[in-house]
Amino acid sequence: MTLLAQPLTPQQAKLKNPLSLAFVGDTVWDLLIRQQLLCSQAHVNALHKQAVSRVNAGAQAQAAAKIEPHLTEAEGDIFRRGQNAHSRHNTPKNQDPYAYSRATGLEALLGYLYLTGQTQRILDLFSLCQP
Repeated sequence: MTLLAQPLTPQQAKLKNPLSLAFVGDTVWDLLIRQQLLCSQAHVNALHKQAVSRVNAGAQAQAAAKIEPHLTEAEGDIFRRGQNAHSRHNTPKNQDPYAYSRATGLEALLGYLYLTGQTQRILDLFSLCQP
């Protein structure tokens, strides 16, 4: 899964803005969902609709609730930094602010794990939030 030439150290990744981590983590989440959906025999239009229903703030906030008890202290810190990053930014009009901040926390965590080359941990956490 890692396409990085060289992963960042945890210290380097922690210096990144949490919204920058979330920027990367959003794509990681999207890719994981789309890979999972490819296991079905649905047509592309149906796959897209399913992906949209699972790659949104509400669904990501539910996933965050499932994985949060399993986070290490360091992972919890990254999650909280991402969750609290919106105090200076407006939430999109169609989003619940609480769900949106939780989703950003999840994305920041995934971005951090991806940038530090912890792909197995990403997969482990992803498996915890599946039905």
